[in-house]
Amino acid sequence: MWAAILVFLYTLSGLTSLAYEVLWARMLAVQFGVSIFGVVVSVTALMAGLGFGSLLGARYCRWVRNPLLIFALIEAAVALYALASPVLLQAFDTLLTKLAPQVGLLVWYLIQGVSALVLLLIPAVAMGAAFAFMLKALAPSQTSLSKIYGLNACGGGVGAVLPLWLLPAVGWSRAMQIIAGIGLAVGLAAFLMTRFTNTAQQLTEIPAQAQRPGFLTLFTYAGVGASALILEIAWTRLFGMVLLRTEYVLAVILAIFVVGIGLGSLLVNRVDRIKYISWPWFSLLPLTASAFALLSLWWLPTVSAWAEQANFNSLFGAVAAQALILTAITMPVTLIFGAWLPLLSARAGTAGQTGAWLYGANSLGAALGAILAGTLLLPWLGAAGTVCMAALLLFVCGALFSHSRWHIILLGLTGLGLLAWPVRELPPVARLLPVAQAGSKDIYQHEDAITITQVIERPDGQRILLTDLQRMDATSDQAAVAVQENQARLPLLLHPAPRSVLFLGLGTGISVAGSQPFPGLSRTAVELSQGAITAARIQFAPVNKNIMQQTKIMRDDARRFLRADTASYDVIIGDLFHPDLAGHSALLSVQQFARARARLADGGLFVQWLALNQFDAESLDIVLRSFQRAFPEAVLFVDGFRLALVGPKDKLLGAPAMLVNLQRLSPQTQQQATGGEGAWTWLGRYWGKLAPSTGPVQDEWAPRIEFRLPRARYAGELNLALLLEKLLQSRPAF
Repeated sequence: MWAAILVFLYTLSGLTSLAYEVLWARMLAVQFGVSIFGVVVSVTALMAGLGFGSLLGARYCRWVRNPLLIFALIEAAVALYALASPVLLQAFDTLLTKLAPQVGLLVWYLIQGVSALVLLLIPAVAMGAAFAFMLKALAPSQTSLSKIYGLNACGGGVGAVLPLWLLPAVGWSRAMQIIAGIGLAVGLAAFLMTRFTNTAQQLTEIPAQAQRPGFLTLFTYAGVGASALILEIAWTRLFGMVLLRTEYVLAVILAIFVVGIGLGSLLVNRVDRIKYISWPWFSLLPLTASAFALLSLWWLPTVSAWAEQANFNSLFGAVAAQALILTAITMPVTLIFGAWLPLLSARAGTAGQTGAWLYGANSLGAALGAILAGTLLLPWLGAAGTVCMAALLLFVCGALFSHSRWHIILLGLTGLGLLAWPVRELPPVARLLPVAQAGSKDIYQHEDAITITQVIERPDGQRILLTDLQRMDATSDQAAVAVQENQARLPLLLHPAPRSVLFLGLGTGISVAGSQPFPGLSRTAVELSQGAITAARIQFAPVNKNIMQQTKIMRDDARRFLRADTASYDVIIGDLFHPDLAGHSALLSVQQFARARARLADGGLFVQWLALNQFDAESLDIVLRSFQRAFPEAVLFVDGFRLALVGPKDKLLGAPAMLVNLQRLSPQTQQQATGGEGAWTWLGRYWGKLAPSTGPVQDEWAPRIEFRLPRARYAGELNLALLLEKLLQSRPAF
């Protein structure tokens, strides 16, 4: 009975471990934005910590008389660390703010990554060591490794998806408190078990070397771990592109990974492992796993086409349906991953801490794989090529520890190479989005650790800039061009004599082109995506009037740039599409608006554009309150479905400033500066002063709108007509 209770506690420990990872990865989006960096750092920290911790535990737990007590202390300590993590991360962010002016972007990311890695590595090492101590605590019960490992992994699967419910319901901080509460309960229960059960162990006389598998086994199993995490990160990038947002796909794929590993381990527990590993087709497992990994690329266009046309009534329905698709694609591979640990442990023929040694080597290999995927393979090979590389590495490592003959390995590599070659690159957009982009052709693609940028051309000659496939950032359609140019016209018209302008976001460069009629203007644009910068300079040069040649381009994160920059600007323009993406909503936070105000020159103004069709009423109110917190004299302008939040550093001068500005220009230039509409038409877009209100705001450390907006989108609450009606009702009287 006591063994069953301990196994249950270790299952809950798996739940908290994976929930911590998802929550920490989610919070790192505040630091790294929507790039894959947050995923890489959190996964690397977890796997490296688990690996080091497991190896340390395997080495030293033989000297511990009461391993269950150590396990209880570890669980409680990790839970307390999780409770303190919001404070630690905020202190870390404050320190980085001071460093921002002194370093460049690459050094900035390096410092961020290393610092966050250290912060997350501490609890991960403790969680890894807990595995070895639990194995020793359960040794007297003869509970199999496959059962312990399998149930812990299944608990981790639940923990990976639990934040998807907690985050929208209670927010990040409260979700962390709930998970930490479960961790404290596990630690307390384990401590009580030490009082009511006799699990104390005598000092073992078995030398550590007798329990350690051979070097080749550890090395190749580490390679399997590396290929597994390379696959996980590449799959997160690919399916985050064609299905739900990256952080949802991360949680779902992570859950599938650990549940598949758990089920694979439990399935092995049902058979005679010694007999199983002697069967000839044991050597076919690496080939099977690698082949299914490659087949995921063959199925990608079908999955993307299905997702494009599928309709869901709720976010839960979308997550559930897409999770089933991902399960069908990836589960065969993860089942084999799960079966390998107990099978290898049985093949080693030694008891005790063999499983901990194997687990540690695999986890360390996984950490290395995560780093390689995020920093080298994705930029070098792309997501599809990275999957191919991972599949080939998986086969070689699996074949080596299966003791396959060299001619069999070469034959298998040949077959897998033939399967991988046609899918080594992403399919054309027309195949991935056969309805929305039918007949289009790809003319440019750039992939790095930040994003996948694509430019396509439709049969009518219209060019579209896509980010991660799902987000249409801009188009060369003439109506869209006018709207984008207006985003520069309004702010520059409202200043009496603008001399400098800063664009937070470049896109196609068409918005920057709207500033061209204003004389003597110094232009600076901040853009993180190298793909977007190249596309603006080349593919969209005809529609942005080669404005890039007159613009200083800074490849940087907008938040970091505002922290690091010391210059002042007469006008700052922010444009944001897709505010529901993790990290994007930080650009609509109180802190970001305050940073923008700090960079304004005397008499300057900041304009934040919002697409009203991407908000529900409550989320819009949150953004308006946040903006007013930084700009008490804020006013609103409405241009079609776009809302301009205009924040003066001091006081908006209004119509007189616009008229003075235009008097500097010739009649022809006035026409160009106003888009042919004249000053009074632009003044007619004035909506009114932003009225004070009470309620929640968008805070970087307590984000709200990115939790609300996905649910609102699937619930049909993003209703442009209703939102405009609400704005009309709240508009001040003339």
